[in-house]
Amino acid sequence: MAEKLLSVGLDVGTTSTQLVVSELTAENQASGFSVPEMIISQRKIRYESPVYFTPLLGQELVDGQGIREIVEREYRAAGITREQVDTGAVIITGETSRKENARSVLDALAEYAGDFVVATAGPDLESVLAAKGAGAVSFSADTGKQVLHMDIGGGTSNLAWIEDGRIVKTGCLNVGGRLIKYDESGKITYVSPVLDGITDVKVGDLAQETELLSVAQVLAQALEMAAGLREPTALLEKLWTREAGNVWELASHGCVISFSGGVADCIDKQIPWQKFGDMGPLLGRAIRESRLCQGQYRLGEQTIRATVIGAGSHSAQLSGSTVFYRDVGFPLKNLPVVRLSEDMPPEEIRRKLAAQDAESVVAMAGFSGSYRQVKSLAERIAAAFAGRRILLAVEADMAKALGQVLALETEKPVLCIDRVRLQDGDYLDVGAPVGPALPVVVKTLIMAH
Repeated sequence: MAEKLLSVGLDVGTTSTQLVVSELTAENQASGFSVPEMIISQRKIRYESPVYFTPLLGQELVDGQGIREIVEREYRAAGITREQVDTGAVIITGETSRKENARSVLDALAEYAGDFVVATAGPDLESVLAAKGAGAVSFSADTGKQVLHMDIGGGTSNLAWIEDGRIVKTGCLNVGGRLIKYDESGKITYVSPVLDGITDVKVGDLAQETELLSVAQVLAQALEMAAGLREPTALLEKLWTREAGNVWELASHGCVISFSGGVADCIDKQIPWQKFGDMGPLLGRAIRESRLCQGQYRLGEQTIRATVIGAGSHSAQLSGSTVFYRDVGFPLKNLPVVRLSEDMPPEEIRRKLAAQDAESVVAMAGFSGSYRQVKSLAERIAAAFAGRRILLAVEADMAKALGQVLALETEKPVLCIDRVRLQDGDYLDVGAPVGPALPVVVKTLIMAH
């Protein structure tokens, strides 16, 4: 029998903030004689908020109370209450994704985000969500084409290389429409530090179309380099966000380039360059006239809303159905991942866990083995956790068996999930059960220094 989940996605970006409400349908695809296999079979958008300019305190700090007022207003407009929401994602993206901003937003939204699976995320997750929300992943799956998706926002461009409907690699460049901002009088009020050495434009100058267009053209060249359409130079090195990966090692001339983000709305439209008080329209024009649009390209099914739709509809996945948990309160948020091997001795596991600042989830590949092998692994894990609750994620379909044996080895709470692939540097969120499975989000929390 299908279960319905109400999911809220909130995207707090460099330029814009928006909210969507989605209805997710979770169904068991296995036959009546098989182990349940829960999947999210349908995603339906029920409500989309207007696009708000992100409220700021000064040039950099997000106004948490302003975000809360937006959420309260949009919950009323959508006709929902906090109690009706099953899961959700607060995605703080681009230049706003600093620790201070994450803290101010989450503090202000504590009442609303208390049951959300996702708290904050960095460019890797943003790239994935935007590619899914814009339809680039489904386009690749349907056509079999290689796709390089570019989500170009106010402060950053998040990239995803897609093959056969599968995201292979992500990347991020400091390229966006609000790296330079100016007021109604045309006086420049902000120039991002990432443009040092690229332009002589400074705060207090009068914004000039030709001058800003030349900056936009340089930024478009960096995107061309990331797409493999121009030989890489020091410019790419300068604008590449190192916390994320790179995609240009994979990019090929035959790929389809896909666009989303606020700047994508300016690619195929003739928008007055002064309209938004930034260089977004000029960056859109520069991209339209660049090599990026000389071959196959597409605008996303969603452009400015791609990330928030990805957050609301695509952030959660389901674990395997043979999970085990005892005395564990949900949701679990921002659990750092410690990747270990199954043959690691207890003292080594204990040492790795002790090196973490916070409670961690242990990730392993797992195996299909005998009861004796499962019991041996359970004994070593229980010994390593030494009286603390055990949080474990394995890739192999063995969580129920392993969890049951672990429960005999300790009186502490135990969580054991499977069919989830995790690496060191990942973070894991786990939501309340959906049928026999658990909703999970795998993410990397990359904060600016």
